[in-house]
Amino acid sequence: MSISPIQYRIRPANPTAHRFEVSCTVATPDPAGQRFALPAWIPGSYLIREFARHVVAIRAEAAGKTVRLDKIDKHTWQAAPLKANQALTVICEVYAWDLSVRGAHLDQTHAFFNGTSVFLRVIGKESSPCLVDIQPPDGKMFKDWRVATALERAIGDKGCARLHGFGLYRAENYDELIDHPVEMGTFALTAFDACGIPHEVAITGRHDCDMERLTADLKRVCEWQIRFFGEPAPMRRYVFLVTAVGEGYGGLEHRASTALLCSRNDLPHPGMKGLPESYRTFLGLCSHEYFHTWNVKRIKPGAFVPYDLDRENYTTQLWAFEGITSYYDDLALLRSGVIALQDWLELTAKTVTNVHRSPGRLRQSLAESSFDAWSKFYRPDENTPNAVVSYYAKGALAALALDLALRQESRNEISLDDVMRVLWTRFGQTGTGTGDDDIRHVAEELSGLNLKRFFAEAIHGTRDLPLKKLLAPFGIGLEWEKAKAPSLGVKTSAEGSEVKLATVYDGGPAQQAGLSAGDVLIAVDGLRVTPAALDKQLARRHPGDNLAVHAFRRDELMEFTVRLDPPLADTAKLIVGKADNAMRKDWLGR
Repeated sequence: MSISPIQYRIRPANPTAHRFEVSCTVATPDPAGQRFALPAWIPGSYLIREFARHVVAIRAEAAGKTVRLDKIDKHTWQAAPLKANQALTVICEVYAWDLSVRGAHLDQTHAFFNGTSVFLRVIGKESSPCLVDIQPPDGKMFKDWRVATALERAIGDKGCARLHGFGLYRAENYDELIDHPVEMGTFALTAFDACGIPHEVAITGRHDCDMERLTADLKRVCEWQIRFFGEPAPMRRYVFLVTAVGEGYGGLEHRASTALLCSRNDLPHPGMKGLPESYRTFLGLCSHEYFHTWNVKRIKPGAFVPYDLDRENYTTQLWAFEGITSYYDDLALLRSGVIALQDWLELTAKTVTNVHRSPGRLRQSLAESSFDAWSKFYRPDENTPNAVVSYYAKGALAALALDLALRQESRNEISLDDVMRVLWTRFGQTGTGTGDDDIRHVAEELSGLNLKRFFAEAIHGTRDLPLKKLLAPFGIGLEWEKAKAPSLGVKTSAEGSEVKLATVYDGGPAQQAGLSAGDVLIAVDGLRVTPAALDKQLARRHPGDNLAVHAFRRDELMEFTVRLDPPLADTAKLIVGKADNAMRKDWLGR
């Protein structure tokens, strides 16, 4: 017996008011009263976001009559029981003004949404197939709008004959439905094939992107990653949905697409020479989200199989799914030939520097950081650098360390590459979630090594990773450069002409003197502090000097005496030794 699909319809009903109208029709609702819920979070972004708070109106109807709809908690509604064989439709208005990769955004220039923000889950029918009628807004000004999404078109729907046309789309179940973001508007569009798989890039916003350059670079990266895990790729087609703005950065992975936010100047422009840092960063973001097609969308922790969209899904493994991905995102750029070895060394050194400058690395382990993502990593404050370590950045360094250790002990016979491929076949292709020790077990199985101590120290401990020692056999040296000025022990932010303390580091001179995050520096030794002047003032001082610092805390002027520390040796630099190091060539190809 065939299962009746859940039928959705979405329309940008009022673009200037930023409101979508979304309906959900259930052919056979629960006789006891059908329940509906909107997800509390979106997979890939580990924070409870309460998407239901954007529902501004909701109602239910059946056979042309109103049906009582009661809200029973913050994101769940229950309809009154219906007579047999009556279909139930719930219609809601959703406010969409979140210009990010996580939510929904609508105005007269474009429409973007993630399914978690707009599509109600029919409780008890999550495995039912779904049909989605994507409709354009009314009005002549929207006549040129089209659709970009990796959702499959519904078979036999004449209104959806064009690949980017409005009309009917389908998903096998609710989980698939919410894993395909949608862009509507007059976006720029380009396409390329990677290992026979059609790929598209849709760019929304004002830009002057050299689409030919972009697709050529992305093709190399995508083909390298597909071949890394092994053909065929796990998706039939793939879409990069890019929103270009003045200032912005972010990405969110999906099973056959990614939503990206970038500064328009990050995109390559016609006639651009070389590989500017901003474009290199954008390519790294694309590479990162594309690698997630395998690592986290299909190879995933057991806590995510299946996702519980009503509450936090705790796991200690985010270091692997974000950290390992962060290791391979730039490595893919290097191995595919998009960036040079020196570029990769600079990128990796920057990661080492960022981790080293965070005192939180000595307080929180990667496993703890993964578990606490819901309450700490995604809710940063002024003390976060002192208390939290990034499972992205240190996770990438842990992946680097594991790769180097495996390669060195096996003389490059076994590497993290092999571990990832086994994880793909054993877990990703079977839909089985990984347990806390499965990555270690696979690495031990392949290498014959006992890695308990490595994982205890690197993943569950807080010691610095022995990167200098691990890199040496591969002909790469790790050196630390000193700052030019004595240390105040703070991170500052400029607000106009003011210098504000964003973070006061644990144990540093500023903290010992009593300064706090949020204080606004006014003067040092009687001279006015400005963003341009502070570094120059510190450069003229010596370690051990006492500074008279005046600062505002709220509206109160306070005076402090700060004794300067020696310049910090906290900037990492990676240097290539022998040009013909065989171990390095096997690893990096250079």
